[in-house]
Amino acid sequence: MQLSQKQKLTYRDAFLSLGVVFFLAVFCKLVGLPLIIPFLLLFAGLHLFLSDKGSLRLLLSLGLLLSITVFATVTIQTYFKNCPLYLPVASIAMLTMLLFDDLHLTIIMAFLSSVCVGLILSSSRWLMVLGVTPLDVMLIFFIGGLAGAYAVRGARRRGTLIAAGVYVGVIQSVGMLLIHHDFVLILSPVFLNTYILPFFMSGLYCIIVLTALKIFEYLFGVITNFSLLEMTDFNQPLLKRMILEAPGTYHHSLVVSNIAEAAADAIGANALLTRVGAYYHDIGKLVKPDYFTENQITVGNKHDDLEPSISRLVILNHVKEGVELAKKHRLNPIIASFIPEHHGTSLMHFFYQKALAAKADINEVSEENYRYPGPKPQRKETAIVLLADSAEAATRSLEDLTPSRIDEVVRKVINNKFIDGQLDESNLTLTEIEMVAVTFIRSLSAAYHGRVKYPELKNASDYRNSKSASDNSAEPPPAQKTNPQSS
Repeated sequence: MQLSQKQKLTYRDAFLSLGVVFFLAVFCKLVGLPLIIPFLLLFAGLHLFLSDKGSLRLLLSLGLLLSITVFATVTIQTYFKNCPLYLPVASIAMLTMLLFDDLHLTIIMAFLSSVCVGLILSSSRWLMVLGVTPLDVMLIFFIGGLAGAYAVRGARRRGTLIAAGVYVGVIQSVGMLLIHHDFVLILSPVFLNTYILPFFMSGLYCIIVLTALKIFEYLFGVITNFSLLEMTDFNQPLLKRMILEAPGTYHHSLVVSNIAEAAADAIGANALLTRVGAYYHDIGKLVKPDYFTENQITVGNKHDDLEPSISRLVILNHVKEGVELAKKHRLNPIIASFIPEHHGTSLMHFFYQKALAAKADINEVSEENYRYPGPKPQRKETAIVLLADSAEAATRSLEDLTPSRIDEVVRKVINNKFIDGQLDESNLTLTEIEMVAVTFIRSLSAAYHGRVKYPELKNASDYRNSKSASDNSAEPPPAQKTNPQSS
């Protein structure tokens, strides 16, 4: 069977990933651990590979998390005299959920981490003294890991992490109670201090581990909701510059972020990522803001005096300059991807038509020269921002901002992008595209709705003067005739 380039790269990553398993096997051999541990990682990688989720970067990330678990368990058991049940094993599943937001992956890591800890502690004297089997430990840590992962899913506040740690401690304590269901033993202070306290404190220690979330984001090249929320602060250097130097672009980005976030939420995509990506998608315009219509407040259109080919270069460069600004300010690569992908390989229709009109021979004008360099959107969030950017710009140019006209323009923009192939690599389905269109129409109709024209505001004196003027301007009553006999 002929393999695509993407499949070839995936197979290559699978073979390279064997190196990760090999190094973990060497470590286990040196410290006397069962070699079934790296074998488990190997099968986890094979499972992810066969389910089209495998990659070298992902296996490296999972291997590092599992290695940290193994190393910490061995170190505590060897060099510390405390009970090893205090280990924050559930933090591995919680980190996996926060970093990758994938339930499938989280269940795998919760299982692997709990099995590894159970295997390592199988020879611990503490388990013999307490009368707890390695299977008991494995089950308790597995349930605690799942509980913690569900508790932190979609978390946006630090308080959620603290609550999740307490929740893990409670669930693990309940698990221990269900294993040792002797009520006489349960009510004894010795049981609470020896059995319940370690598992409860294990959950609280998970909170301490999660404080290192930023380090894991950097190592794995991912971004969590907490970092995304930090990037929404308008005191961030790039956003602050946009407010001061390119206010039109800033307002455009706000509107795009609002309608894009609503659309992402409607189809189940990452709404927060979409919002933040929309904030930063046009930062390249900071270099030459006056060359973009939304910032031409006090000056005329500078492109009126430029050749179409020169205007093309200026517009194309805002993508390149945006990518350079993203690197300079160390934006996360996921956010930086919105900068080139929000245009994809779209055609700059205005300047292309202008170039055709200026040339006697239209064959001299190449359509490819008036297309953005790409790449096309690689995920749903960047595809939504591409559509929102074009739909908002087209709607703003309308003179008749009626709901029916907005509906017509939005559907035309989205249809053109679909026909042009800009959504081919984004995994958006036709149903989702329709939902995006409906959301855009509703949001833009609300943003650009008509207003009732208010009368000019007058105060009481204005009304008295107006009334007096109207009285004075009235015709005087006819003169009364004099009775001649009265004299």
